[in-house]
Amino acid sequence: MSKVEDIVDALENKISKVLHKQEVLNQTNVKLSEELASYQQKIIQQQEALSSWVEKYEALKIANSMLGSDENKRETKLKINTLIKDIDHCIAQLSE
Repeated sequence: MSKVEDIVDALENKISKVLHKQEVLNQTNVKLSEELASYQQKIIQQQEALSSWVEKYEALKIANSMLGSDENKRETKLKINTLIKDIDHCIAQLSE
């Protein structure tokens, strides 16, 4: 009978160890999930900041072209033409 008790005790110990490992892994999983969410939020913020800087850069390029810089004249002319077309379209809609 002692042999069966030893087997049961060993099984209980193993189950206890497995349950403990599961709890540790669950805690680690929660921690990693929180870190992941934090990093994803940081990525979103950095993407928004990058988008803002790109818009500012494009505006600066156009402003430099209007001030006489030869580098981006073509882009500036295209932008002005697009704005003129938009204004003409608005005027046409208002006159209808």
